[in-house]
Amino acid sequence: MNVLSVENVSKAFGIRELFTDLSFGIEEGQKVALVAKNGTGKSTLLHMLAGKDEPDAGRITFNKEIKWAILLQDEAFDANGTAIDFLFAADNLMTKAIRAYDVAIETGEGLQEAHDMMEHADAWDYDAKAKQILGALNIIDLNQLMGNMSGGQRRRIALARVLLEEADFLILDEPTNHLDLDMIEWLEEYLTKARMTLFMVTHDRYFLENITNEILELENGELYKYKGNFSYYLEKKAEREQLESASRDKNLNTFRREAEWARRMPRARGTKSKSRMDSFEELKDKLKRKPEEGELDLEINITRMGSKVVEFIKATKSMGDSTVMDGFDYVFKSNERIGIIGRNGCGKSTFLNLMTKRMEPDGGKIVNGETVVFGFYEQSASNLIPEQRLIECIRDVADYIPLAKGKTISASQMLEKFLFPKHMHFNRIDQLSGGERKRLQLLLVLMKNPNFLILDEPTNDLDVFTLSALEDYLLNFPGCLVIVSHDRYFLDKLVDHLFLLDGKGNVHDLLGSTLDFRAVLSEASAKRESLAEAKKQEEPAPSIKEEKKKPSGKISFKDKHEFETLEKNLPLWEEKKSQLEAELLKATDHIQMEKTALELGALSDQIDNGTMRWLELSEMM
Repeated sequence: MNVLSVENVSKAFGIRELFTDLSFGIEEGQKVALVAKNGTGKSTLLHMLAGKDEPDAGRITFNKEIKWAILLQDEAFDANGTAIDFLFAADNLMTKAIRAYDVAIETGEGLQEAHDMMEHADAWDYDAKAKQILGALNIIDLNQLMGNMSGGQRRRIALARVLLEEADFLILDEPTNHLDLDMIEWLEEYLTKARMTLFMVTHDRYFLENITNEILELENGELYKYKGNFSYYLEKKAEREQLESASRDKNLNTFRREAEWARRMPRARGTKSKSRMDSFEELKDKLKRKPEEGELDLEINITRMGSKVVEFIKATKSMGDSTVMDGFDYVFKSNERIGIIGRNGCGKSTFLNLMTKRMEPDGGKIVNGETVVFGFYEQSASNLIPEQRLIECIRDVADYIPLAKGKTISASQMLEKFLFPKHMHFNRIDQLSGGERKRLQLLLVLMKNPNFLILDEPTNDLDVFTLSALEDYLLNFPGCLVIVSHDRYFLDKLVDHLFLLDGKGNVHDLLGSTLDFRAVLSEASAKRESLAEAKKQEEPAPSIKEEKKKPSGKISFKDKHEFETLEKNLPLWEEKKSQLEAELLKATDHIQMEKTALELGALSDQIDNGTMRWLELSEMM
């Protein structure tokens, strides 16, 4: 069954033509991704699907029998509304019942009426699903005003609302932006298992690889279809480009012969000659449409770095309830490449600000070498002036930029190397797409010739082609590199090891890739579950005649002593558990890893049983 039809759609902004006669359809059950370079109209197309923009020509048709929902990057919200208002904005019986029930639970009033509303609307399963989604996306305070939230928090709430609509067909624009690794993996699993149709735009290549079964590529206004995942698409795209290159070479040879004939017979007027002239003009028009240049050409000259780079000495820092680091010691080496990971709010951006002296530690000290020149690519592009022209923005830094081997390059040439063609140089910055602004911001950072490059979420809004070119450059970057990113593919390709911030003051130094790290955690979790299940099966089943002993109201000396012992031991056991978790993360030997995982599983059971007994004794007391 067809769920969406896009027929002969065209769209242009002034003289800038995005696409002409664009046509495709999506069938029920398909999971389709759209890939294209920044500025080619991906977000414009999604805005047209959402009804927020109109095509210049053609039509877009949804199947009326299916329910669909869409996530856009620029979701509108009421700054004075709460998260729960935004999440359950739909005016139906189910959402009204859930909101009434949440209010009753919070106030303690009208519980019976709210319970009856939930029963009548059959909303219990929906409420359980809502709690699962909100928990996975770390959405806790539903009464917080939307205007007081960070962009990342609002983005997660917008994603949660789309998932909660229980649509048959989801349209998602960059769904992984502002999600941490745990959230991305949860969303990946959720969308893979869900029986729904999916159409999305995303730069996350692992996401594309694991979820999609068809990829559409928009290039030079043409749409190409590939029946397969991301690796299949890359293989077939390379084959297509090779054939097109051979075809173009053949057309060039034909054009040279026809051009020679046209020069020799300029006055020919016969039918045969006119037909040949028409073919010649058609071939000339075809050759004018040059293939897109898809590579960033970066050869910035970097400042020489001395032997002393950056050193953390017993550094401590807390932000609110989170402890970023507690007595952290580390000496950065020349050409070191580190990825920083951790859950949202654990202090990754604070870590970068400490390193660049934008913040001071609460204790200890951070020493930077005299020759270190930081290049800091930040998540926010607030330093860009919307009304400024591209060429003016570059010239504010320098008219000429030094390159490697003593060469120089003009501001205009620099823009072209960063895939901004000449006709765009006098465009205003507010006319650029989100990805184009990010590319411009990266150019401004690299123009300062840094030898210590810090990238804070550089992959957000960049297309997969620009990301690939950026990776190729960074692989050959001769200075230090520190990356904060939730893009697993980007990290795995570029860094040698990872700093995991746990929000409790520990900075775990992990060798290997994000995939290795996730595999270790999954293995440890599986072992704990297996041990718990085995222990459960070993316990004898209780006799039917046995009854649970009721507390007598008096507590014996023995029970009191047990209660005091548990109260003293439980914090010690928790501390030991944290130590074992840290050892597991650092372990590289498989035998030691297995031994630690078994010990951790046994200790977790001990803590669970001890906590239950402590609660039982506390009630008796």
